Amino acid sequence: MSTNPGELAEIANAAIDAVVPRLRAAHQRTDLATETKSSATDLVTECDRWSEETMVALITAARPGDGFIGEEGASVEGQTGVVWLLDPIDGTTNFVYDLPGSSVSVAATIDGERAVGAVHDLVRDERFRAVRGEGASRDGRSIQVSGNIDLATALVATGFSYDATRRRTQAETLVGVLPAVRDIRRLGGAAIDLCALACGRVDAYYELGLSPWDFAAGALIAAEAGAILDDRMAAGGALAGATPAIAEPFFSLLDHAGAHRG
Repeated sequence: MSTNPGELAEIANAAIDAVVPRLRAAHQRTDLATETKSSATDLVTECDRWSEETMVALITAARPGDGFIGEEGASVEGQTGVVWLLDPIDGTTNFVYDLPGSSVSVAATIDGERAVGAVHDLVRDERFRAVRGEGASRDGRSIQVSGNIDLATALVATGFSYDATRRRTQAETLVGVLPAVRDIRRLGGAAIDLCALACGRVDAYYELGLSPWDFAAGALIAAEAGAILDDRMAAGGALAGATPAIAEPFFSLLDHAGAHRG
């Protein structure tokens, strides 16, 4: 079976198309059935599960034999070298509270390398896409990171864990970061934050306690838009990225602030 990234990108796009209308309609509902997962603050809705099931079915029909890793339980080893990483609603808490910052995120890896990423912002109704080596786009138009060259004027996006103990550690890290930058923004899910970095809405991003589906698509989109990523700790759920001119001092700041402890 073909592993052409362009073909995979079209399948990712079709999978998102299949779920976005219903999710956008549900975003403003006040009667969503919710449950909790890893903690009392970690929400999941009927829409999360439906979205993942729908995308898995569509992709499997197009590419039987591919692997899957999904937030809501999809787990297939696969035999083609292609693995899909699905976050059916990234930023579920924002989705439930009718706040900006939720998205659908689909990525494909080929032999373990990020190859395709697509993220749809459910509130702004924007589609971010990237194919490895071909750049990144928003609604079909090429995007690039900001031209910021001064860490002190950098707007930084971040997020926090659902685990109370880890959040305390992350707050301690933030104390070391905040005085050295312009300000911090908590936009929503990791995919939205990384797309914000990709299109210049923020200048840098870091987060701890992530799962692979949280950042797989967004990380490729940010990198293809020119961001420098530090994913040395990605296996442990940590990721940082910044515009090229401030990347080195930003990563050094995170090290000194103890970001690795989160």
